[in-house]
Amino acid sequence: MMQSVIVNNLSKSYGKKKEIHAVKEISFEVSKGELFGIIGPDGAGKTSLFRMLTTLLLPDAGNASVDGSDIVKDYKDIRKKVGYMPGRFSLYQDLSVEENLNFFATIFNTTVQENYDLIKDIYVQIEPFKKRKAGKLSGGMKQKLALSCALIHRPVVLFLDEPTTGVDAVSRKEFWEMLKRLKQQAITILVSTPYMDEAGLCDRIGLMQQGNILSVGTPKEITGAFKETILGIKSNNMYQLLKDLNSYDEVEDAYSFGEYHHAVMKKKNFNKEPLQQYLEQKGNKELVIQTIQPTIEDSFMKLMKQ
Repeated sequence: MMQSVIVNNLSKSYGKKKEIHAVKEISFEVSKGELFGIIGPDGAGKTSLFRMLTTLLLPDAGNASVDGSDIVKDYKDIRKKVGYMPGRFSLYQDLSVEENLNFFATIFNTTVQENYDLIKDIYVQIEPFKKRKAGKLSGGMKQKLALSCALIHRPVVLFLDEPTTGVDAVSRKEFWEMLKRLKQQAITILVSTPYMDEAGLCDRIGLMQQGNILSVGTPKEITGAFKETILGIKSNNMYQLLKDLNSYDEVEDAYSFGEYHHAVMKKKNFNKEPLQQYLEQKGNKELVIQTIQPTIEDSFMKLMKQ
């Protein structure tokens, strides 16, 4: 399959002595028409990576290509054929919705009418507010306008840096539905997000932490590589429970996960009864212990500690 993005040992550091390593010799490939997620917490290096791939930052080492163009030598070509939606809303706040869209179309020597079919499903939701200034829009509306502006020149690769951060749950869901429809237009989409639940909505993902890519694969491949037994456990005193779990010999790791704690067991075939007795002796009441399937977040926690 043809590759839209190829990254080879790409690195970026900051500071006078280059002591802050934001991206550390990472490599991965993204196929044409793929929805690829870079999943990681704040400070993982996602924004530095995207800024290099969109030619806004020069790498310190390594190389990368986007749609066959080198990110250093062919930066002008790349800027014509990629769309970029930065994490922070960066459109002109004093211009109206309509004026922002027309402005970005003009920059790329095109018109809104020429590419309206590509943005129609998105823009129709904000068209009733086309005379409103961008700065007065809600978070979800700003998101849709920014995506429309990033698409108006019909890019071949679309980079979306944490597009759903700070928006409500409904807008997040709508946004991912829009991305699925865009994928049908044969646009390659790279999206970064700190939300582990969004990983399952991508074709493939790269888990990123402290400038490193920990693992690349489909969500199913990444969770499938987690071979240990995980127990979901809760009690009347969750703080005490976590301490007790981490002091139990058969527990490899334990951490909070929503209303439960997840306990990764050292043995695959694990008998729950001795653990239950131990926790009850420690004063834990109303215990619930159940075996659960590993999630992307469990896989991330394991890889991070390795």
